[in-house]
Amino acid sequence: MKNILKTAFAALIAATAAILPLSSCSRQQEIVIYSNADEEAKLAMQEALDRAGYAGQYILSSFSTSELGGKIMAEGKNTEADIITASTYYLESAQKEHGMYRTLEFPVETLTPANPEFAPVTGQEGAIFINTRTLAANNLPRPQSLKDLARPEYKGHISIPNLRSSSTAWLMVQALVHAYGEQEATRILKEIVANAGPHLENSGSAPLKKARAGEVSIAFGLRHQAVADKKSGLPIDYIDPTEGNYILTESIAVVDKGDKTNPLAMKMAEIIVKEGRQGIRKTYPAPLYKGETSTADAQSDNIRTYPEPLTVDLLRKHQNLMPH
Repeated sequence: MKNILKTAFAALIAATAAILPLSSCSRQQEIVIYSNADEEAKLAMQEALDRAGYAGQYILSSFSTSELGGKIMAEGKNTEADIITASTYYLESAQKEHGMYRTLEFPVETLTPANPEFAPVTGQEGAIFINTRTLAANNLPRPQSLKDLARPEYKGHISIPNLRSSSTAWLMVQALVHAYGEQEATRILKEIVANAGPHLENSGSAPLKKARAGEVSIAFGLRHQAVADKKSGLPIDYIDPTEGNYILTESIAVVDKGDKTNPLAMKMAEIIVKEGRQGIRKTYPAPLYKGETSTADAQSDNIRTYPEPLTVDLLRKHQNLMPH
């Protein structure tokens, strides 16, 4: 009996040893994707990959914008990720510091020049929002500029995101600094933040939610969200500020792991760009690639570009302009 048990146990160990390498090998083939995209964009990416036959061959991990940006800058090439979709300025800053991305091996025909390591996935414009009902009920004038938000009659009626925690706010700060210079922009920001009071939000989408609920009459956030609300019949309208609509993009990049780079990563990145964009544009309609068209309200007529390259260092500099 002992000999039988020993033989059976030895057979079990041998079978387990044979299975484990296969399991480990299978695990290594899974492409790890880090992304700060919202649920709609992530779903569009996943659907594109699954349609292309890659279901079960990738793991998509979600992070907030600042969390993922910090992770990229800290880890460099020593990251688990094979593919990263993140704010372009984080990707560019990480590339400059770590040289961590491969040149893309598929054509990227963007409307504006792009680095060879990145392909834009989403474009996000900033704009002013209003709740038309509460604005009228409070007898408030319709703002035309970001500078208007500092007017005393708007005190308690405004919600904005905080640049220290939300990159959405950077669209507003870029516009103010470019239009008025750092000193005047700092003064305006101080008055806008004072007007917002308890409605200074850590989330980029929170101000619009407060405007929807009627807690405030005016907010700042991502333009496409207000366009969608207006189309759905909510009492929300959007205003393209006279300072211009500044835009931030999120892009995709493939991590360069040398000989250990999984070739599937480049193929999946191409699928996300070429096939996933159609689904992504249902939420982010602004055209980014040649041949893309859109409705008149999908993109403002006054898009502006900040005169300096957007980097993590510039973000930190502008964060210091925000009142504590």
